[in-house]
Amino acid sequence: MKPPLLRILTGPTASGKTKMAVLLAQRHGWEILSADSMSIYRGMDIGTAKPSPSERMGVPHHGLDLVGPEEAFDTARYVAYADGVIAEAHARGQEILVVGGTPLYLMALLKGFFEGPPADPDLRKELRERERSEPGSLHARLSKVDPDAAQRIHRNDTKRLVRALEVFEKTGTPISRLQRQFEEGKSRYPYVGARLVLSRECLRERVRERSMKMFDQGLVDEVRRIREGKGFGPTSEAAIGYREVLAFLRGSLPAEELVYRVRSNTHRLVRRQDTWLRTFPGLVPVQAENCPEETVLERLESILLPQESQR
Repeated sequence: MKPPLLRILTGPTASGKTKMAVLLAQRHGWEILSADSMSIYRGMDIGTAKPSPSERMGVPHHGLDLVGPEEAFDTARYVAYADGVIAEAHARGQEILVVGGTPLYLMALLKGFFEGPPADPDLRKELRERERSEPGSLHARLSKVDPDAAQRIHRNDTKRLVRALEVFEKTGTPISRLQRQFEEGKSRYPYVGARLVLSRECLRERVRERSMKMFDQGLVDEVRRIREGKGFGPTSEAAIGYREVLAFLRGSLPAEELVYRVRSNTHRLVRRQDTWLRTFPGLVPVQAENCPEETVLERLESILLPQESQR
């Protein structure tokens, strides 16, 4: 059976994806499938800026509140879940709009997994020890052997730096080149996609407003409730907003630095998302800054409404 056409709406954090997605879904009777790696956690509502109850009203949402924050939920599990949602909706004759800014979820859903060579525990241990003794050395090494990957991976993201260098050492080929070859392969689903585009200045202001709103809504209390319940797992506690508040509650981050640290880390996330999404094949940029809402919706509809993907 031919896989159904997927419609993709993405963009960096604070670009306005949620509002546009809900309006499109209301207009066209679509169901929304979230592609946000932190919205899958129950109780993590404020810090992930999940759609509000009023936004969800009348629009079926999938991919939200799937597991507790203490549980593990990897990309493979997300793809298995998403495939099931898409198949079930297709059987009912319903269209799916995939909405989110987690690049790995989007890539895995549309392209599958880039596996690369198997893990080498000894090499990984050596690389981690090198980074501990010489902070920044892994990013410096990656910048020499694979500048494209170094541009996309933050210098403090040891896990991804280790994997990128491991792939290079085992294959002699930069991971960015292998990933491009993989990404250019056949898609798991036909799709049409749009990404919302705003200037860095506009996104910085939106992030500032969003951060203040989260604390006004009770982010600290939300984190405290989860910590006093079943707690956080390794993935959920790393979410921006939550890790900073946890540090504050542990006493390792002063109160006067808390909001600034959340803003600063969110800005870094936005830059990484923007860099990655600009290279994702088949995502048409849609200018969303200083444009009337109806104009943005019309531009999105011109991209997302064709009945057949050209891919």
